[in-house]
Amino acid sequence: MQSDYQLLIFDWDGTLVNSIGRIVAALHMAARECDLPPRSDTELKAIIGLGLPEVVVALYPDLDDAELAQRYCRAYSEHYLALESTPSQLFPGVAEAMTAFRAAGYQLAVATGKGRHGLNRVLADQGWTEFFDITRCADETASKPEPLMLEQILEFCGVPAERALMVGDSVFDLQMARNAGMDSVAVGYGAQSLQTLSGCGPRLMVEHFSELRAWLDSRGAHTTLGTSGYVERVE
Repeated sequence: MQSDYQLLIFDWDGTLVNSIGRIVAALHMAARECDLPPRSDTELKAIIGLGLPEVVVALYPDLDDAELAQRYCRAYSEHYLALESTPSQLFPGVAEAMTAFRAAGYQLAVATGKGRHGLNRVLADQGWTEFFDITRCADETASKPEPLMLEQILEFCGVPAERALMVGDSVFDLQMARNAGMDSVAVGYGAQSLQTLSGCGPRLMVEHFSELRAWLDSRGAHTTLGTSGYVERVE
C-alpha cells in the first residue's frame, strides 16, 4: 500500500548503510597524516553529510593552505577506501523495506554527501546499481544543506516537493529538506541523535528503519504511534 508520498529520497551513510564508524576513523587517520589538530568523535559526527571540501572548512575554519586541504581530502578518501575493503552493511530492515517500497510503486532516490565515484562503488557492492530512479552526490551539485540536489531529483522525477520525503540521519539532511519545502524523516541510529535532529522539524522520528515502512503503510491515521517505537509530528 502506497502513502500520499510518491518519492522517497534517502541519505546514504548512517541512514541506509552502517558506515559512520569507518567515516570517523578515516577522518582521524587523515588528520594524523596531515599533522592537523585532532577533533573529537562528536565533532566529526556533526559534519557527516557535508561534501569533503565543506568538511575541511567546518573542521578547520582557519586553514588557509589549499594544498594541505586537498591532501587531507585525498588522505581521507584513501583511508576510507581501505577500511571499506569489506563493504559496510545495510542497517537491519533496510533491504526488506527498500524492496517493499519499490514494489509499492514509490520512486526512490539517493541524496548524499559522498562523491560520485564513491557512491557508484558502494551501489555496486550492494547490487543496487540500477535500483534507484536517480542519485545525486555532493561533488556534482551543491553540498547539503543547500536544496539543489533535492530540486534536481524532484525535477527529474516530475514530483512536487509536497509529495516527496527526505530520510536522513544528520541536521544537514533535514535542513536541506526544509530548504526544498519537503517533509523529512529523522533516523536516530546514525551520525546524530533524535534529540539533536528534532530541532529541524522532521515529520517523523524513528529508531529503526522498519518503523519508516510501518508509518508509510499507516499514512492517513495522523496519530502518534508511540507503541510501535516511532513518533510522528501531529498537525
